[in-house]
Amino acid sequence: MTPEIPSERQILTPSALNRLARDLLEDALPLIWIEGELSNVSRPASGHVYFTLKDAAAQIRCAMFKPKSTWLPFKPTDGLQVLARARVSLYEARGEFQLIVEHLEQSGEGALRREFERLKARLSAEGLFAESGKRPLPSLPRRIGIITSATGAALRDVLHVLGRRFPMVEVEILPTPVQGREAPAAIIAMLDAAAKAMRHDVLLLTRGGGSLEDLWA
Repeated sequence: MTPEIPSERQILTPSALNRLARDLLEDALPLIWIEGELSNVSRPASGHVYFTLKDAAAQIRCAMFKPKSTWLPFKPTDGLQVLARARVSLYEARGEFQLIVEHLEQSGEGALRREFERLKARLSAEGLFAESGKRPLPSLPRRIGIITSATGAALRDVLHVLGRRFPMVEVEILPTPVQGREAPAAIIAMLDAAAKAMRHDVLLLTRGGGSLEDLWA
């Protein structure tokens, strides 16, 4: 048997190989969403944020560069569960597989926000936000019902504004929990009872600020 004559070898340098690997990764995997736990968080004087994203079986190095790193609404800390939108890449100088993070949010809030957007899209498709279904508000209501927590700061703020702008309006407080597992059913029941009573020109459902989890009800 005649031995096979080897073809000319293609010889790469480490730099060329890493550049090729980086190009292949970035072409094959565009922006992705990935969820995991923060570890080894570092924010040097440059303002960039470096960290490791891990789960029980694996981990990956990540970098979030300025100015995106300065727009974070929370402080990244070790042990925090997060959801990241990132580009898959490779740091050529060390040949390290990494993610370039474009957006970072706390995981629980991210899950709630996605659920909220799904619900909003479904209700919008049903026509529940259509302008044609909205009733005009009275310019000078005589009696306002406020559905809110009787002990919350939001009630004090609303009463202060009403007292300053409409001191003659009659106000009835309809105490209802606005946070926690029991709140949605309680809010619906109070809205239903107030609508049947027909005592108010306007119903105002309100609560103070808080995280998305606090506001979920």
